[in-house]
Amino acid sequence: MRRAGGISCGYLILATTFRGGPAREAAVRLWGFRGPLGAFIAAWGGIAMLTSAPFDDWWHGAYGLDVKIISPPHMVLALGLFSVELGALILVLGRMNRSEGTARRRLGWLYLYLGGMIVVNMLTLTMEYASRVIMHSAIYYRAVALAVPLFLVALSRASDQRWATTKIAGVYTAFWLAINWILPLFPAEPKLGPVYYKVDHLVASYFPILLMAPAALLDLLWPRIAGWKRWQQALAAGTVFLAGVVAVQWPFAEFLMSPASRNWFFFTHEFDYGDRPSSYEMRNLFFAWEKSAAEFWRSMAIALASAALLTWVGMIWGGWLRRLRR
Repeated sequence: MRRAGGISCGYLILATTFRGGPAREAAVRLWGFRGPLGAFIAAWGGIAMLTSAPFDDWWHGAYGLDVKIISPPHMVLALGLFSVELGALILVLGRMNRSEGTARRRLGWLYLYLGGMIVVNMLTLTMEYASRVIMHSAIYYRAVALAVPLFLVALSRASDQRWATTKIAGVYTAFWLAINWILPLFPAEPKLGPVYYKVDHLVASYFPILLMAPAALLDLLWPRIAGWKRWQQALAAGTVFLAGVVAVQWPFAEFLMSPASRNWFFFTHEFDYGDRPSSYEMRNLFFAWEKSAAEFWRSMAIALASAALLTWVGMIWGGWLRRLRR
């Protein structure tokens, strides 16, 4: 699907360059070609995705099979996926900022959907740090603080809809739930070893982060701090975001460890074929990533600083997106 998006944007660039039309008026020029800015970004992403396939095949041939998310060929693929999504979002945003009335409202909803999918993409990259067994460790909150605030803040501030931050978080939540409810319906079996736990269907990943709570807090906060300096707004919003995530996720982790969550809705009874009976997941126990209280609080301080800094960058980027017309 995303490759098709990259290819279609490549066609849009060629059509705008050689045939002109209304799109040419809002086009940018690059290497002699003309087209919307978003189309160039998405087309590049499609090329990166196509490049990642032979790179991944070579990587496995050289270093063996693996199931790691973070590896060089997977990062090329992830960058391509992100570029296609970002390009599509900018393409829609440019058209939305040039539109009025019903067309603008419809494009606004499509823009928020694409924003939610970008958040999905970023949190997919942090899946190795998203297990419920480390939800009482600072590393979990550092991963969320590094993956979410920049895009959540930038994309919501470029929208003119009320509760835009919450709506973007809602798209992420709905998509993640749907995927994890649908996947177990399909039969599958492991093709890699060793197999410690027998599975006969696709396995759900994890329940989505309760992102709508801190997102709603941000939507409530923005009007109240609108007159502050940008760095003050970023510090306040980053603190509120991280505090909101901790406030809902920490006690929710206790629930996810309880028998009440072992059902199709929360799917904590689903295990990977590589999970051993002695694993923290199968024993429903928390793993202490940080080995001391000092290490825990130092890591939480890094999470807070990251959330504030990326919120500040997101505010600047969001202002640029709001003015985008091409």
